[in-house]
Amino acid sequence: MPKAIQIARFGGPEVMEWCEVAAAEPAAGEVRIRHTAVGLNFIDTYHRTGLYPLELPSGLGIEAAGIVDAVGAGVTGFSPGDRVAWLGMPPGAYCEQKLMPASRLIPLPDSVSGQTAAAALLKGMTAWFLLHRSYPVNAGDTVLLYAAAGGVGLITGQWARHLGVNVIGVASTEEKASLARENGCAHVVMADDEQFVAKVREISGGPGVAAVYDSVGRDSFYQSLDCLKPHGTMVAFGNASGAIEPFSPLELATRGSLYLTRPLLFDFIRTPEDQATAATELLTVLGSGAVKVHINQTYALSEAARAHRDLEARKTTGSTVLIP
Repeated sequence: MPKAIQIARFGGPEVMEWCEVAAAEPAAGEVRIRHTAVGLNFIDTYHRTGLYPLELPSGLGIEAAGIVDAVGAGVTGFSPGDRVAWLGMPPGAYCEQKLMPASRLIPLPDSVSGQTAAAALLKGMTAWFLLHRSYPVNAGDTVLLYAAAGGVGLITGQWARHLGVNVIGVASTEEKASLARENGCAHVVMADDEQFVAKVREISGGPGVAAVYDSVGRDSFYQSLDCLKPHGTMVAFGNASGAIEPFSPLELATRGSLYLTRPLLFDFIRTPEDQATAATELLTVLGSGAVKVHINQTYALSEAARAHRDLEARKTTGSTVLIP
C-alpha cells in the first residue's frame, strides 16, 4: 500500500505520522500520479500548527511532481508516463501516490526536472504574483526583499534582476547575505542592523523603496513601512515571526499615503487558465536559465518531521525537496 504523512492534531513536528493509506483508482476527469519529488514550504508548518486551520485528519504539502500512472474516463491530454507537476489545496502532497483533477495538472517541459518543479512551483508562482500582480515592478524600481536567501527570496531576487529591478535583500547571516548577492540582490542589509531603515533609505537614494516584499510579519511590519517612499506598496505575504497585529490605517497615511496588500497565491490562480498563465511564465524563466532553483537540502519523505524542524530553526537555505 502507498504511504503518506498524516496529522490527526495540530502541533509540532511530532504530530506528523508516516502511515499506510488506501490505494485508489482515478475517477472520471482524474489522473493518478506517482510522486517523484515533493516540495517543502513554510506554509506547510502553518498548516501543521493550525495557524492556517485544516479539517483533521489531514495530509500536508501543496506541491509535488511525478509521473502519470493512470488516467480516468474522459481525460485527454495526459497519458501514463507523462511528467507532470501540481500545486493546490487542500494539502496532501506528502504522499507516494496522489489523485488529481486533470485540469489542475501542469505538463513539464524537458528543460525542467521533476525536482526543480517540486521545489519551484509554489515559490516560483509566489515570486510571479509578487513581481507581476501585487506590486507590478518596472525596470529601474528599487524594492526591499526579506528572507532573500530563502526559497522564495532566491527566485524573486533573480527574476527581479532579470526584469531590471534594483533589489535590496534582507539576510540574517553573512553566509546568507553572500547567497542573496549571488542571486539577484544588488545590496543586502542585515536583519539585525540597528540602522536598518536608514541604510535602506540611503541605498534607495533617500525617499525609500517602491515596494517591500515582507514575509516576516509581526516583527518587521513597522520597520518595513518606514522603508517605503510616499505612495509605496507594502506587500505582506508571510508570517514567519507571527501574524501582524491590528493597527490603525493612519499608520499608512502618516508615512506618505502608503498602500498595503496581504495577497495569497491561490487568489491569483483560481482558474485553470490563470494557473496556466503563471506556470507558463515561470517555466519559461526556469527553462531559459534566467532563474535557477537552488535545491540545497533533500530529505526522505518519511523524514518530513526532521525537515520541518530544520526549516523552522532557519537551518535551511534555498529550496528543500522531499523524496518519496
